[in-house]
Amino acid sequence: MSISATRDWLATHWVTGAGFMAAVQLALLPLLAATLPAAFVLIFLHGPVYMIHQVEEHAGDRFRAFANARVFGGREALTTDAVLVINLPVVWGLNLGAFYAAFALAPGLGLVAPYAMLVNALTHIGARVKLGRYNPGLVSAVVLFLPLSIATLVVVGRLPGVGLGDHALGLGGAVLLHLMIMATVARRLRAAPPATA
Repeated sequence: MSISATRDWLATHWVTGAGFMAAVQLALLPLLAATLPAAFVLIFLHGPVYMIHQVEEHAGDRFRAFANARVFGGREALTTDAVLVINLPVVWGLNLGAFYAAFALAPGLGLVAPYAMLVNALTHIGARVKLGRYNPGLVSAVVLFLPLSIATLVVVGRLPGVGLGDHALGLGGAVLLHLMIMATVARRLRAAPPATA
């Protein structure tokens, strides 16, 4: 399969795959809850919960279409390739990496996952306030992201050895990630041709 064919296949099927993967990961929850401390279970949950959010956000290419039409004035600032890179290796990789880093190295290293989720939720809420309307992903951001991220920050933050430095590192990583995404979109926006009437 060529690179372009693989990209087209992913663009068509990744959201469905995210839904199935979320279900499989959530099916592991009883086993994980019986064998791992609550802090690690909460960090693990960021993976499948983010996938549920991605289904609401990206089913039918809704978020990309919404952002380009409503936020970027009809220009294609957010491309299909950008959506794939942001959501597959970056978001999935961040959540998986945070879980393994917390488990294998130090619990505080997992705080980047809840901070990234919290920043994302606040971005969706901010867009709702600014635009005065629903944006794809808003419901799961409010209903799932806010409680999970806050609960994780509280529970992990109470563990021995987790301090302000861990919170600063997690928040800094989350903000840096979102700034890099915004810079990529801004660069594309500058290069995109003006929208036609």
